[in-house]
Amino acid sequence: QVQLVESGGGSVQAGGSLRLSCATSEYTSRTVYMGWFRQAPGKEREGVATIYRPNGNTAYADSVKGRFTISLDNAKNTLYLQMNSLKPEDPAMYYCAADPARGGVRQYLHWGARGATRSAYWGQGTQVTVSS
Repeated sequence: QVQLVESGGGSVQAGGSLRLSCATSEYTSRTVYMGWFRQAPGKEREGVATIYRPNGNTAYADSVKGRFTISLDNAKNTLYLQMNSLKPEDPAMYYCAADPARGGVRQYLHWGARGATRSAYWGQGTQVTVSS
């Protein structure tokens, strides 16, 4: 079973920064695609940023482009999400996810949290709160 453990969430003022980390138990074919998803109260889970480990291709939600950066440290099997210029609409539970096969990083971003196309592996989530 793939293990994903998030950390780094917390409370920050609008305009501030946080870096989320996701430690994975392995780098195998089961974690070829990885990503960050978020879910705010009363809303559906949505893709934030995804990455394809073999070549580093990434995709971002329009709402976070230019503010968030997804990255990997393959030696440490750790995924990161650097979040800058946090806004009042960013608070949510942020989840790390992994999947062995998708139709590309954009497909994973848009469909990785939805029903039958939901990502195979999920972490427990880390809470991000932004105060104005």
